[in-house]
Amino acid sequence: MATKTQLAKLGLFDAKVPRYTSYPTAPHFHNDVTPETFGNWISAIKDDSQISLYVHVPFCRRLCWFCACRTQGTATASPVAAYVETLKAELAILKANLPDGITLSRLHWGGGTPTLLEPAMMEDLAGAIFDVAPMAADGEFSVEIDPNEIDDARLAVLSAAGMNRASIGVQDFDDEIQKTIGRIQGYEITRDAAEMIRAHGVKSLNADILFGLPHQTNARITESVQKLLSLSPDRVALYGYAHVPWMAKRQQMIPSEALPTPQERLDLFETARKLFLWDNYDEIGIDHFATKQDGLSIAQKNGTLRRNFQGYTDDTAEVLIGVGASSISRFPQGYAQNAPATSAYTTAVREKRFSTSRGHVFSGEDKLRSRLIEALMCDFKIDSAEIRESFGLPEADLQKLYRGVMEAFPDMLNLTADGLSIPMEARALTRMIARAFDAYDLDKAGHSSAI
Repeated sequence: MATKTQLAKLGLFDAKVPRYTSYPTAPHFHNDVTPETFGNWISAIKDDSQISLYVHVPFCRRLCWFCACRTQGTATASPVAAYVETLKAELAILKANLPDGITLSRLHWGGGTPTLLEPAMMEDLAGAIFDVAPMAADGEFSVEIDPNEIDDARLAVLSAAGMNRASIGVQDFDDEIQKTIGRIQGYEITRDAAEMIRAHGVKSLNADILFGLPHQTNARITESVQKLLSLSPDRVALYGYAHVPWMAKRQQMIPSEALPTPQERLDLFETARKLFLWDNYDEIGIDHFATKQDGLSIAQKNGTLRRNFQGYTDDTAEVLIGVGASSISRFPQGYAQNAPATSAYTTAVREKRFSTSRGHVFSGEDKLRSRLIEALMCDFKIDSAEIRESFGLPEADLQKLYRGVMEAFPDMLNLTADGLSIPMEARALTRMIARAFDAYDLDKAGHSSAI
């Protein structure tokens, strides 16, 4: 890795850059993408094709202070039951507009806490989804699972519905850190949840862990990662905690003075990274790790790794449809987001219309720049031949783009006849290098630290 002095000079410890799970990023969405636009894009999907479906459940039993997701707390099942009915109604509208023969390459339930649903609600929702489109033969059905909100009855329903990948949030196992971020979840309850998941025949297990949390030290993250490794997850996301109390008011509960410095964040990441590599995980992109048999590792080796709103994926479907309040859909034509507020979303669906409130129509160089950024984020390199062939871009124009990035990061990149690449020692700068291909107003681009 480049020295901390070099990284500091290039702005790594000061920059705020997007995570680039989309391009352009969500802050650039606008309201000229309407329900009619969304309907037209749905109708343009080819018959008998595969799509992905994301279902958003914006409810939690308690609101963790560290979380910046759009969620709401509930102590009872009644608002969740009402929301499930709205999801079913939205799915019915979707079914009426989808072309024939559609199957699902991926189905993901996220949140919030999808496992807050009672077993009967889960069964009802799964039935409504598969009434719209069945899973493809090689499809993947994944669910985000809170170890504090799961039991045998719920897992039995999910397993029977076809769930074959589960994702558990860990964050950190240290008691003091858990209390500071408002997320109490001991190792034992997490271990028990992982064992229950596998006992129900679910073969693949994902886990999320955070670095950059308050009071986190190299010793503490080492202990947490080692405990996580004892659960043998197939895939791990090592995300940097984004402290944005001006956006997520609940983060005001977290003392800023307890947060590690940017330089310490980098040390925490490197400590955790080395542990995963020592345990023989493959490094996937900037923040994922996977066993060699996992789909992400295979996709990385095949050159088919992609980036979407859940992070890295091996899903190659062109269309991702988001169902539920605030969900974002991706089409070849652009992005469309449902109304973020549950009330506005519910009103639209009750009126038997899509709740699309904003989005982005691809224009100009959007698709070109999106692919350049995705290639760097996934593969740390841009294949010039692929770009020229896919976008009909003259070599002179591509070289002009390369020169601008090379000038911004002198002596940090490799440029050959084959393309542009980021060497191992400069990969901490990947998001910043990707940002150099971003043509939009960077003041609106994102809020998370570059490391």
